[in-house]
Amino acid sequence: MKLLLALFAVGLGSMYAEAQSPVSAVTPAMTATANQLLASARQDNQGYELVRSLTTEVGPRLAGTEAEARARQWAVEKLQVLGLQNVRVEPFQVPVWLRGVELGEIVSPFPQSLTITALGGSASTGKQGVEAEVIVFDSLSALQHASRMQVEGKIVFIDEVMVRSRDGAGYGLAVQKRLATAYVSEQLGAVAALIRSVGTSSHRFAHTGQMRQAGADAEAGVPMAALAAPDADQLKRALGYGKPVTVKLVITPQRLPPASSGNVIGEIVGREAPQEIVLVGAHLDSWDLGTGAVDDGAGIGVVLGAAKLIMQQLPQGPRRTIRVVLFGAEEVGTVGAKAYAREHAAELPDHIVATESDFGSGDIWRFDSRVDEEKLLQMAAIAKVLEPLGIAPGNNTARGGPDLKYLREMGVPIVSLLQDGQDYFDFHHTADDTFDKIAPRALDQNVAAYAAFMYLVAETTADFRQQH
Repeated sequence: MKLLLALFAVGLGSMYAEAQSPVSAVTPAMTATANQLLASARQDNQGYELVRSLTTEVGPRLAGTEAEARARQWAVEKLQVLGLQNVRVEPFQVPVWLRGVELGEIVSPFPQSLTITALGGSASTGKQGVEAEVIVFDSLSALQHASRMQVEGKIVFIDEVMVRSRDGAGYGLAVQKRLATAYVSEQLGAVAALIRSVGTSSHRFAHTGQMRQAGADAEAGVPMAALAAPDADQLKRALGYGKPVTVKLVITPQRLPPASSGNVIGEIVGREAPQEIVLVGAHLDSWDLGTGAVDDGAGIGVVLGAAKLIMQQLPQGPRRTIRVVLFGAEEVGTVGAKAYAREHAAELPDHIVATESDFGSGDIWRFDSRVDEEKLLQMAAIAKVLEPLGIAPGNNTARGGPDLKYLREMGVPIVSLLQDGQDYFDFHHTADDTFDKIAPRALDQNVAAYAAFMYLVAETTADFRQQH
């Protein structure tokens, strides 16, 4: 499989290389305008200031809470100030989960505290907590193949380490234990579950995250928490002595009735083909432990900063409409993304391409697409304009951000501007996801890339939609 992917990447790279000569997708005049946007982005720190504003004035923005509502108000005001048109909130309902007390400790044979955090959607242990012997598995698969006799009455601990990578490739596998462990554990008679945090940090911050999509069976699954990596190591060492290890957990989250969330939308209306839409997104909500700077305040700053530059440089607007969508309730199961796909189903054939910034603020290093093969050369001409930023051609299997899942499945062409994510999962879903982790220079590079890309796709006459 690796060889196949490598050959595919080489083949696509050669296609991109063939597009070095001018093609119809990008004219010299468009290239000149895009280069002006690239230069302007280096002199404009609006993206960085927007992240500062969001994380300071609103802070953490848990889905369905009053804080997320303040974030929507903030977003509407910013879009209006930037001059976007048709600014609105498209509301939907989302179940609400609130964090409570979080305490973990090894009771015996080596009494000491553990750094934990409850996972989104987890059941409560009750105020008295649960205390039981720990049984360890090295993967979700190993737990799935365990017997009820092994697990019943115990606290399950999955000690699976996530691999660090530039593109975050290890996340997809690692996150499966977060999604499913509570339910498999319940089926096998466990009383609670622990997982090594889905993250790459060696610091003592536990990583939260959703166990399942909001709206799933609220009563299913045992109470479950994530262990900070050093504490997972400590628990594993304690188990290595060959003695029974007893752990007590107290986690008391609340599940509340559904409340309002929503997608915030603004547009740069096209001057010639306003019905044709270039969608660029980020998600407005965050987890509640940090201030949601890396995930996904950075994305908000990037797409709004890019929109600002386009508005300044092209007061007449591009040929097509650029639609900025700030998705709500992404963290609890891409609820806003699903709502957008449902509400705009009739419009999706008019979506020329979609992209999303939701991987922090590291330098963008690769350009991936998902278009019909006959459209690759046209897309390559656009990608080539971004090469001076250090962005290399990638492959044609782009997935976009999480909020593009349903659009991708419904045939909307996708582009991924991949950020360097070597340290993204050090901060992801932790109390350490704060504004100081945002690097201004890297964020400026992101804004530059998005501004040029958004403009080129909105200005070109090339059509990337699937032909039926």
